[in-house]
Amino acid sequence: MTARSTNTGEGSGAQDPHRDIPEATVARLPVYLRVLTSLAERNIASCSSEELAAAAGVNSAKLRKDLSYLGSYGTRGVGYDVDYLSYQIAREIGVTHDWPVIIVGIGNLGQALANFSGFSSRGFRTVALLDAAEQMQGRTVAGLEVRPFADLAEIVAAEQVSIGVISVPATAAQDVADAMVEAGISSILNFAPAVLNVPPGVDVRKVDLSIELQILAYHESRKAAEADETVDNGSEEGITA
Repeated sequence: MTARSTNTGEGSGAQDPHRDIPEATVARLPVYLRVLTSLAERNIASCSSEELAAAAGVNSAKLRKDLSYLGSYGTRGVGYDVDYLSYQIAREIGVTHDWPVIIVGIGNLGQALANFSGFSSRGFRTVALLDAAEQMQGRTVAGLEVRPFADLAEIVAAEQVSIGVISVPATAAQDVADAMVEAGISSILNFAPAVLNVPPGVDVRKVDLSIELQILAYHESRKAAEADETVDNGSEEGITA
């Protein structure tokens, strides 16, 4: 990574166009942008690093470190300009213009994704819905006609699509990914419960809802066990008192 100067607090800094941003920081930038968008909608013009960090669920030191990769756009004693920082983050993560997206697999999950308004408000425009099942083809979902999966390459070329969403069963996911890569798609959001093999230069983000639920179940089990332990300890104290 290119060496760069740093400063403490919320001063200004020049952005280094050649630096690499850590993956963990990249994952947090959309969270900061969501918070900033909420602040702007409430006509809040500036916020401190502590306020922004608390709303994003991180500590202020981590937030300042994350923003240092962009250059710090705050003023000491005043904080960050909400609109300007929003623009800088949006530009960094590439959502200052619309990205055409296709969704493959228009079952229940695919239809929910197609109807999700959060895509369009964050710079992503769904241009096509594809499904291999003939009974789905021709239906209208979220204002778009479901087209045959065989039309994938034609649509990718016509719409200059680089991002594809997979919401098909696990058994079909790899074949869909292969077809996407062959058509020229270089970024894939995978909702199928399957690990995809893709060539270098193709980025895959996996969203497994069942795993997220299992993680929540683990935390619930821990909380229940701790609550039972507290009750047991209280009972023992009552007996020995």
